[in-house]
Parts: sequence; structure tokens; C-alpha cells
Amino acid sequence: MARAHSLSPGNRASWNFADRQAFCSADMVSTQAPEAHTNWIDARRRAVTSPRGALSLVLTHWEPPGAPAVTDAVARAGQSIDATVTRLQRTDIHSGVTQEGFRVWDPESPAQRAFEAIEYYEYDPAWVIRGRFELVDEERVVPFEHLKDDGATRSLPVSGDLVFEHDGTEYRLSAFDTDNGRIAQLQLVFGDSTNGAESYAAGRFLFLDHPAPGVGMTAGDSIPITIDFNRAIVPPCGFSNHMNCPLPPPQNRLPFAVRAGEKQVRFADGFSL
Repeated sequence: MARAHSLSPGNRASWNFADRQAFCSADMVSTQAPEAHTNWIDARRRAVTSPRGALSLVLTHWEPPGAPAVTDAVARAGQSIDATVTRLQRTDIHSGVTQEGFRVWDPESPAQRAFEAIEYYEYDPAWVIRGRFELVDEERVVPFEHLKDDGATRSLPVSGDLVFEHDGTEYRLSAFDTDNGRIAQLQLVFGDSTNGAESYAAGRFLFLDHPAPGVGMTAGDSIPITIDFNRAIVPPCGFSNHMNCPLPPPQNRLPFAVRAGEKQVRFADGFSL
């Protein structure tokens, strides 16, 4: 069946966090030179330390399924004078009923004060890989376990596969549509053998500019894409324990070490999320 790529709500990730641009805006640099990579690192730091960057998140709250949203005054109760509130909405994982929620952001949060750096691998052009994006059937969904869902899964629509070779073996990873400041992107949630030893234990994210936004494609069609693992990032849950990030599904867990991109978030001694 012919399918035109779109960014309709039906094919976006069902998990949602406020101000996606604050977390991911640095991932939109398209060049691959080491100098550009240094600029990307600087932009990432500015993003996560911004007033609505991941380090500022101090509360995520969900109302019972079907309950109305609370007022801003209620949401801000007990928070600092500089705190701001953003709204969320999701489908309850058990009942299917809509849930209203909110997040509270504090630019002087404990995590902001304790943050020291994001640790990185050295830029390596060998991890800039030419592959292809292959469109899949529009009804395909993949169950993603989320960090705070106690093993339950949320089915996210997957628009296509990222296909590439490493050491002579082909790998096929599920990616879903997202957008960053109205720019069509693909989001990859992946794991590799560095997780927990060298890099963030729960896996990492990679955002790629969509290779063919708005172009009609049929399931099975493919288009070339560059997969730059040097832009792999620690997900927002590595900066705030009030995030509920998707975990890599089995098919996205690579059996080798991807020593590229971000490793870990470093905080001052004695601080933990």
C-alpha cells in the first residue's frame, strides 16, 4: 500500500516530553567534520542546562485516567519562584483512557547545581556510516518498555528501519518519526555492549534528519541515509529521574561496542539522581 511520509499525531512517538527542542536541538547539525562536532558538544551543554533543559526537570505528575488537569497554581505549589509548568497528555497504559499531566522545571534544580559535564568518546569518522532508511508497513508498531513502567510496554508506531553493515554483518534497527522544531526526524533508541560499563546503562538515543520528508513511499522502498553514531546522546532520563524514557527493544540492541557519541553524565561527588 502506498504511503506518504507525514508527521501526523498517529505516527509520532506516544511518549512525550516538553520542549523537545531543548533536549535535541544540538542533534540537528548536519556536517560531520570534527569542528562541527565540537560545536555540537557545546550546543548540547547549552541545551541540557537551559531553563527547560533536562537538568531542570524536578517533577513529572500524572492525574488519574480521565481526571481533569489541575491549575498552574496547584502544579506550582511548593516549587521555587523561578519554576515553570508545562502540560502533558498521554494514554493510560492499562485503561486506554486519556491522562492529563504536567512537568515542573526549576533552573536552580539540584541536578543543575551538581552537573559537571557530559562525557564523550573521541570523534571517530569510522562511526559515520552510510546505510539506508527502509519504509515499513504503516500499521507496524513495536512494543517499547519504558524506564518507569515496571516492565509494561507501550506500542509505538515505527515508520521504518535503519539498515547498515558493520564488520560484514547487516543490522536492521527500528526507528520512529518525530519532529524537532518542525523539522522531520527519525528517532533511534538503541543499546550496545558499552551500556552500563562505559556508556549510559539504559541505552542511548540518536536523532537523524528524515531523508525524505513529505515524499510518497511504499512499504519496502528505501532511500540512502547517513547514520552518525558520533551524535548518539544520553537520553533525558540520564539527566533527571523525572523522565520516563523508552528502552531499546531487542532488535535495537547491538552486539558490539559503539564507542562514539555521549557516554555518561558526570555530577559532583556525592550527588545522584
